[in-house]
Order: sequence, then structure tokens, then C-alpha cells
Amino acid sequence: MTTKGNAALVRRLDGSTRATLLELLFDVVFVAALALTSKLLSEELSWSGVAKLLLMLTAVWWTWSITTTTTEFYDPQQRPIQAILMIAMVGSVGMAASLPMVTIGHQLLFVTSYVGTHVIRCIILVAALHRQGHRTARERATRFLFWFTVSGVFWVIGALSETPNWGLWTIAMTIDLVAGAARYPTPRLGRVPLVQYGRTTEHLGERYQQFIILALGDIILLPTLQVSRGHLDHLRLASLLCAFATMLLLWQIYVFRAGELLVAAEAHGSRATRLAPFTHLVMLAGVAGTAATFDLIVTRPTGTTPVPWLVLIITGPTLFVVGRVLFTLAVSWVMPWRRVVWQLLPLLVLPWAGGWPPLLVAAIVALGLAGHILLPGAARETTPGLRFRQPGD
Repeated sequence: MTTKGNAALVRRLDGSTRATLLELLFDVVFVAALALTSKLLSEELSWSGVAKLLLMLTAVWWTWSITTTTTEFYDPQQRPIQAILMIAMVGSVGMAASLPMVTIGHQLLFVTSYVGTHVIRCIILVAALHRQGHRTARERATRFLFWFTVSGVFWVIGALSETPNWGLWTIAMTIDLVAGAARYPTPRLGRVPLVQYGRTTEHLGERYQQFIILALGDIILLPTLQVSRGHLDHLRLASLLCAFATMLLLWQIYVFRAGELLVAAEAHGSRATRLAPFTHLVMLAGVAGTAATFDLIVTRPTGTTPVPWLVLIITGPTLFVVGRVLFTLAVSWVMPWRRVVWQLLPLLVLPWAGGWPPLLVAAIVALGLAGHILLPGAARETTPGLRFRQPGD
């Protein structure tokens, strides 16, 4: 259901914090783009290839993050905001479709989808808020429009040659990230006031949680699709089970004391809101790397582990944990040392792991993840250890 016109376009603080069905559909479209990025990562393990995919993953994530912040600040039940969500979904499909072909002359589709999504969103907001006479919100949208136009110049110029100009694209993405971190300082308008970041509700925290939970599903989706195209022997089945266990462990690490972090985030809304896109980007890169890991392992679970595989197997989950640690630190100023220490376990076996089967290395990484949650203690950082239910519990 939508309301008539553009009345009350800015979200009320006492309004519903539940995600709308259109927002959930919006998440699914972006998770599909993430799955494709993971698949491409498993096929391209060179340093330059990984760097290019990371840049495109950042662009996809930034589109989701900025659009989600829009639905936090503005009412997603209003027609202009619903139009913005639909345009962002179209942009995500365009970026996803062009990902495998960016290096062979289809970079303009990727750039048009990315820049077009951001610029059109800002134009819709500025126009709607101008009609409403909502000066503060219009200035906020104008700041975003200014900086996405600036970065858009570099994106477009970098796409006009036969092959992408990765240097210009890196500059463009850096502008987007730095502008966001600096609160979009704009001539004559200044920066977005901190108070606007501090007005967030539970809706934004839940949106991040919902997206990460959906993204974790890619860890089991990719190897399952890989196995479905071949035979299923006991080693490939063991690889699938390892992928499933790793997915559950990362889920447990992410949702750990999530409710308490939401409360802390509301108390420190400005800092949490500004840093969440960056910490979750690190976690998302970890999800992509982990999904690519098991896409490879199910194809060859035995034999020695090539160095690129070894780096990917260890780096994926480690990035996720690092992102989660940074998020905890940013929100509550508590450093979860126990998680950091447990994540060193895979690094201890690194000198010998190259001669081991990929499945064994992945199992050791999973064991390191299990140490975060299976052992009792460190109640401030993790849930208590697993225990048998006692009578009367």
C-alpha cells in the first residue's frame, strides 16, 4: 500500500521500523549480484583480477548501502521512495549482468547502471522535497547529488575507451567512499549535520542484518550449484557439509549479541550509522571470498592446495571476522580480543597447509571459527558455550 502524493516523505521517528516487502525484494536482487561476484572470484584468482572484482563489489555494495540509508531517512511507503527502490533494483541487475563482461567491452553498462542509479535517486528526492518545501531534507539530497555527479564524471570517462580505465574508476570509487566518510561536504551547503545521522531507528540495523544473513546463503548456494552439475561422492559431500558448517558459524558470529549492539548503536547513532557501511563492506568481502572458496573446493577437495586457493580459504572468513570486530569496536568501543586470537589458528598452520588437501585447510579454518562460540567464557564478547539443557531450563 502507498499513501497519496508525497506527504510526509521524511520518515517519522515514531513510525514502523519493519522492512517493507519491496525492501526485502530489493535485498534479494542485490544478493544475486553478490553471488555472481563470488563466482567470478573463484574463476579469477590473480591479484589484478581480485582487485578489479573488489572494486566492482564495492560499487554494488555502495549502491545498496546508500539506497538503504534513503529508506531509513525517508518513508519507504511513499511512491517516490518506492520508485527509487525499483530503479536501484534495475541498476543492480544491470551491474550484475555486466560483471562478467566488463573487461571485454561492456563497461558502459556497468557505469550507466551505477551512476544512473545514484543520480536519478538524488534527482527524484530533490524534486519531491522541493515540492514539499522541506529545506533540510532537500539540502541533504542535494549534497549527495553533487558528489555522485563529481564521481560520475570519472566513472563515465573511465568507461569511454575500449577497455575500462581502472585507475579512473578507482578514483571515482574513492571519491564516493571518502565523500560519504566526510559527510558530503558541499559548497555553500557544508556537511550533512551529525544530528541527521543520529536520528536512525532500529530499521537501519535490521536492514543490515537482513542483508548479511541473505548474503551468507551464497556460501552454500555456489558449491551446491557446482555439485549439481557433476557427481556427488563422499568427498564432495564432505565439502558441502564444511561449507554449511562455515556458513552457520559465520552467522552465529554475526548475530552474536546483535540485540545489544542495536541498543548501543541507537545510543551512539551518529558514529554507528557513518561506520556501518564500511565495516559491513569488509564482512561482505569475506562472504564473497568464502563462497568462492567452497565453489573451488567442491571441484577438487583432495590433492595439494595451490597458493591462491590457500590465501582465499584463509582470507575469506578472516575478513568477515575482522569486519565484525571493527563493527563491535565502532559501536561499543569493546575490542573482542578472543575472536582475534582464535582467528590466528589458521595462520599458525599456514607454512605447511600448502601440502594439505583444500578440504582439510577449510576444516581447520572452520575449527578456528568454532572457537569463537563453542567454548565458554568471555561473556562480554560472545554467547556462553554450548551446554546441555538442564531440567527446568
